[in-house]
Amino acid sequence: MKIAIIGRTEILYETARQLHEAGHEIVCILTAKEAPEYTRNAEDFRHLAEQWNIPYACSAKISEHQDFLAASKADIGVSINYSGVIPDTITNLFGLGILNAHGGDLPRYRGNACQAWAILNGEEKIGLCIHRMIGGELDSGDIIARAYLPIDINSTIEQAMDWISSTTPGLFNDALKQLQHDPEFVLERQSKDPSLALRCYPRRPEDGRIDWSNSAVKILRLINASGRPYPGAFCFLEDKRITVWQARLGDDERFLAVPGQVTAITPEYLEIATGDGKVRLTEMDLDNTPAAAPAVCKSIRTRLK
Repeated sequence: MKIAIIGRTEILYETARQLHEAGHEIVCILTAKEAPEYTRNAEDFRHLAEQWNIPYACSAKISEHQDFLAASKADIGVSINYSGVIPDTITNLFGLGILNAHGGDLPRYRGNACQAWAILNGEEKIGLCIHRMIGGELDSGDIIARAYLPIDINSTIEQAMDWISSTTPGLFNDALKQLQHDPEFVLERQSKDPSLALRCYPRRPEDGRIDWSNSAVKILRLINASGRPYPGAFCFLEDKRITVWQARLGDDERFLAVPGQVTAITPEYLEIATGDGKVRLTEMDLDNTPAAAPAVCKSIRTRLK
């Protein structure tokens, strides 16, 4: 099958590489400038194109490269995280359309930061869907392949991203095999019922600010949803910034304390009172430098804000 690679991220890079190894013919690569958290950039995609001796382009405006993509004569496009919504003038270029990998359980989670939103919402699983794109629409279209990652209160965004990275290339290959066997194959047609969909909007680094008056569970979910490869959840000790990378719930003893109060300092964790319980911070940076709990503060009279 002749495939056009369209988009960004290290996941798409690895997908292209694995599809090439599986015997598919990669006929062109169209990428765009990478986001800060990506570990593969436009230059990496250019080197890949040079290695395979295929056309390459880098642009945030896909409509300007319609002729480039048409000239590839690809059967299908494979896309992840292109920098804009792809119009139907592009999806219609390929006989089998464009397949997109979406790290959310469609149709419930559409849009941006779906894994983080799923953790924040206390979902029991994170979905990964390969779907046939509808031009000009966001995360709609027939689902061709799907996988799930079970999650719980201690699951982190890093674990979710690692799972998506390792699962996506194989899931794309599964979808392509299905379409090779039956070009009309559909695992599930997405419902048009708007009540079944959640539009997820992007999260920003400042959204990781911890409000200690929230519940312990809500704070733990925020920490888990904000961690690596993203900037991390954070709070302040006077004028010093504390970035929290890992945490767990504290004990359930009865107590009286103002939210943000330090309730225990041990070599393993810093325990903080919340609106209804405690959270133990087990991995932290103090002003961007890794710090154990005793180096962060010395007294249970301390309060974080």
